[in-house]
Amino acid sequence: MKKVVLLALAALALTSYTATAQTRGERYPGMYEEKPQTIVIMPPINRTTHAEAKDYFYTTLYMPLCEKGYYVYSPSLTMELFQQESGYDAERFIEGDLTTFRDVLGADAAMFTIIKDWSRLNALGLLTVDIEYILRSTKTGQTLYHREGEITIDKSFDETDEDGNKKQKGFGEMMMGLVMNAINTAATDKIVAGRECSSQVLSDLPVGKYSSRYEQDAGDSAGPDILVATIKKL
Repeated sequence: MKKVVLLALAALALTSYTATAQTRGERYPGMYEEKPQTIVIMPPINRTTHAEAKDYFYTTLYMPLCEKGYYVYSPSLTMELFQQESGYDAERFIEGDLTTFRDVLGADAAMFTIIKDWSRLNALGLLTVDIEYILRSTKTGQTLYHREGEITIDKSFDETDEDGNKKQKGFGEMMMGLVMNAINTAATDKIVAGRECSSQVLSDLPVGKYSSRYEQDAGDSAGPDILVATIKKL
């Protein structure tokens, strides 16, 4: 009887997973309907107490989008337009009219990002970011892509034995480990976690016209709406 119950639960779990699993075409239909080719990156919306996070993160968005096969307007070249249209305060546009960016730049879509967390725990060797990504059509205002990433970069210093297992440490060694963690984390580029978050989250973005896989990835499995990951970097 117990075996039957376990099999039933397993079947139910498999059915539930199959029912909720989606392809990129199903998750992001607007991307395949509108086929955006050009993207303007809006200045990030910073909801953290880390005042410099906005500028640090802004510089990390250009390359991941280019690598996905899109023509991306250089942030430095679009800054003048942002200043004229008060676009540097992206909060004004995240739910508003985007036709200015289509008419002036010719952009098909605008990428908005919201920084929800940008923190560092030096003693534990951890850098954490929580960033939401929203790609909106400048033609229809429709949200074409929406995903969030909670990414932690682990720079902790751990000694291992020959088998790869963590060594047991005494108090002195533990204190030294905390010091090493603090040094490793403090020495890490402040934008490393943001760059890694963009790379991980945008990996699910359907590719653009300038990718060799253009219009071939609609059947690929879509990732979770919120990506939570810890990445070890030595």
